[in-house]
Amino acid sequence: MARSDDRLDRLVGEARRAREQREQGYREQALKMYPHVCGRCGRAFDPRNLRELTVHHRDHDHDNNPPDGSNWELLCLYCHDNEHQRRLEAQRGGTPSPGGAKPSGATFNPFADLPSLLKDKPKK
Repeated sequence: MARSDDRLDRLVGEARRAREQREQGYREQALKMYPHVCGRCGRAFDPRNLRELTVHHRDHDHDNNPPDGSNWELLCLYCHDNEHQRRLEAQRGGTPSPGGAKPSGATFNPFADLPSLLKDKPKK
């Protein structure tokens, strides 16, 4: 069993290193290409806090990295987390993602029979 575990550990390690190299490559390109400002909240970044500025893939495909940067936008950590949370909620039928179809509204109306409930209520 140790061989299988070793092989799995090696594969996971290689995949992580490859992802980190890929991320470093497009992050460096995006930072050279775009001003160091969050595309959502407008917060400006300088060398002291630049690590808090992330690259967001507009189509959510981290392998889609065109050299012109058209699939990237720089977002602060908070706006980036919010963007991904909104997408998850939209996939679950919650709040729609920007440009996405709106989910249907609730069908239950707790006040539908209110007039008859008030009519039958005894007066004090």
